[in-house]
Amino acid sequence: MVGNTAGLTVSGGSGTVSFMPQLSCHSPFGALTISEDEGQIVALDWGWGRDQEETPLLLKARDLLERYFDGESVDFDTLPYRPYGTPYRQKVWDALRRIPYGKTRTYADIAAEVGGSARSVGGAVGANPIPILIPCHRVVGRSGLGGYSGLGGVADKHAMLHLEGVL
Repeated sequence: MVGNTAGLTVSGGSGTVSFMPQLSCHSPFGALTISEDEGQIVALDWGWGRDQEETPLLLKARDLLERYFDGESVDFDTLPYRPYGTPYRQKVWDALRRIPYGKTRTYADIAAEVGGSARSVGGAVGANPIPILIPCHRVVGRSGLGGYSGLGGVADKHAMLHLEGVL
């Protein structure tokens, strides 16, 4: 695979273009679209996807998201993931997946675990292709919330941490 965007896969060599299954849902933060490739979640994007397909995996992901937004502590790790990124980013995203519901860690904490600097961790956190499911909102700065890549920015991060009982 040469590249992807929400729902679109472009393969190398043959120039093949195909569409990944995707399913959208409503959330307190606006529409979200979950994308699947070869039986694994590869992206969660803000906005309503053009094509909708109800695969068993996407239906399960949507159900978990709806339960999460209803205030339930859900285990998103029951979903298979394949986020695309560098080996370093993969290490950071794996560390994010280990942050429990209702808890936070600092960028420096993650850096100490995976190696690198708090700034490099921030770059990987900001590039997370599967936000919420890979809980980048649980990573905070030493003296504040830090940033957030969602459409609502830090306000969305604050709301999710409030939902989880952190704030």
